[in-house]
Amino acid sequence: MQETHISLAHGNGGRYMRELIDELFARHLANEFLDTTVDAARIVLDSGYDPFVTTDGFTVKPLEFPGGNIGSLAVHGTINDLSVAGAVPRYLTLNAFIEEGLEVAQLERIVSSIGVAAREANVLVVAGDTKVVARGEGGGLYLATTGVGLRDTRVDLGMHRIQAGDAILVSGAIGDHGTAVLLAREQFGLRGEVKSDSTSVFTIAQALLKAGGLHFMRDPTRGGLASVANEIVAVSGHGVRLHEPSVPIQAPVRSVCEMLGYDPYYLACEGRLLAVVEAGRAASALSAMRATAGGEASAIIGRIEGAQRHVVLETELGGERILEELEDDPLPRIC
Repeated sequence: MQETHISLAHGNGGRYMRELIDELFARHLANEFLDTTVDAARIVLDSGYDPFVTTDGFTVKPLEFPGGNIGSLAVHGTINDLSVAGAVPRYLTLNAFIEEGLEVAQLERIVSSIGVAAREANVLVVAGDTKVVARGEGGGLYLATTGVGLRDTRVDLGMHRIQAGDAILVSGAIGDHGTAVLLAREQFGLRGEVKSDSTSVFTIAQALLKAGGLHFMRDPTRGGLASVANEIVAVSGHGVRLHEPSVPIQAPVRSVCEMLGYDPYYLACEGRLLAVVEAGRAASALSAMRATAGGEASAIIGRIEGAQRHVVLETELGGERILEELEDDPLPRIC
């Protein structure tokens, strides 16, 4: 491509759009199933597995932030939804809504990161579409994805399996992604070294499946850990009790939240996994998580209770705090 910025012509179906697709998107995302000359992609599904499908949209601002960008975030967010369902991610589709005036160099960095993240996850981008909107009508770039994965028919996970006494585990520090994006916006004159936790949780999810006793998994994205915990309460009918000293939160994240009035329990994570495991298997599950790359900071952070219908946080001072269900959006356009 010779152009330095995206124009409306890149979305009109003509030569400029063909160049954008073939010389930028297809060059970074090429694989055996991607064919930009057809309107539907062929995929292969193995027998003995249930197909799982997920869809997601990404509007993060800014488009690039410490630890990732909207492209890698889109890949990780989609494959993580499949991973916590117990599925093996296989295929992705990608829709790009590009605002007129976006720098081609920035778009190329983002698309390159999509290709890198997909290859690292052994996932193929098999189909996609591009649209260009007029200047001022978009946020630079929005992405929409669909993911397809396969799960062994013998696997049974879900909130219906959660029982009183189960242990709650998390695969690493919470609030990193939300804090990294907040700092990248430079709205408050703050700077820091916090990086987004955006990454795949697939290997950790598979380790938990092999460890046994696993009842439920979820990646705490929008609304954070507290929102997943409240969903467990609402759907399972059990209470959730979390132990604050056991919840991993990085010191810089805690400091930023204290200064600006944010609560790390409600901030998005993009590379973390929350698991509910049979109490007697919690120790072995934790060992399996910590033995996996990226899961070294995993911790047992609480338990499921049958007597109450709240999310209770036992504080470091020995008191108790109710983590209510989220109502207002504390940090919009976070993912």
